[in-house]
Amino acid sequence: MENEVKKIIEWLQEQVRQAHVDGLLVGVSGGLDSAVVANLIKRACPDNSLGVMMPIHTSDSNLIDARNVIEQAAIDSLTIDLTETHQVMYDQIQNGLQEKGQFNETNDQLAGANLRARLRMSTLYTIATNYNYLVVGTDNAAEWYTGYFTKYGDGGVDILPIVDFTKTEVREMAAFLGVPEQVVTKKPSADLWEDQTDEQEMGVSYDVIDAYLKGQEISAADKATIERMHQRTEHKRTGLPQFKRS
Repeated sequence: MENEVKKIIEWLQEQVRQAHVDGLLVGVSGGLDSAVVANLIKRACPDNSLGVMMPIHTSDSNLIDARNVIEQAAIDSLTIDLTETHQVMYDQIQNGLQEKGQFNETNDQLAGANLRARLRMSTLYTIATNYNYLVVGTDNAAEWYTGYFTKYGDGGVDILPIVDFTKTEVREMAAFLGVPEQVVTKKPSADLWEDQTDEQEMGVSYDVIDAYLKGQEISAADKATIERMHQRTEHKRTGLPQFKRS
């Protein structure tokens, strides 16, 4: 793991050089993946790295975990509370749809959750422009393969340093980097709504997805679930469809 971390840090430093920027920033949620990335960018750019906390109705426990990660990584930080911004914006959208008589209550929770992710993305890029930094993503191999990220939300980043590592490997990396134990062992959550967990939403555990990605045997039902998610989210991993004149 020490060698893997060293290679990621060197890769991050090369991305900074190639992009002609001054440093790196990441959104810190209090979860495992962002904690690992916060530690990696701090090591890659000790004096030019930033962890950004962006609560939106975020639980006290997640805020505490995020602050503990910031402290443990010894990374410079900034907090932008987007709770009111999200509420005002989504209320306006919802009211407009209701006035038109076309508000789809079935998709309400997902639409509001995706808006959270996209507001955070916009915030990160605005801050990144201020500092001349790259926005660093936190997707791991399991999330990338299943498309478990919001298009133009947490998927809207400049670089992805841990996308080739399974959730299990990211957890091992976290332990090596000294990430707080509470963060390493907590249930993964994208913090999209109260009590939301990744595995409950996906219908399959990260351990099973990791096993699938490593070519190990899993149940036929789990395999079907994973492959269905992969196929349904292919548009998130590919470029935009473009009409070409003949």
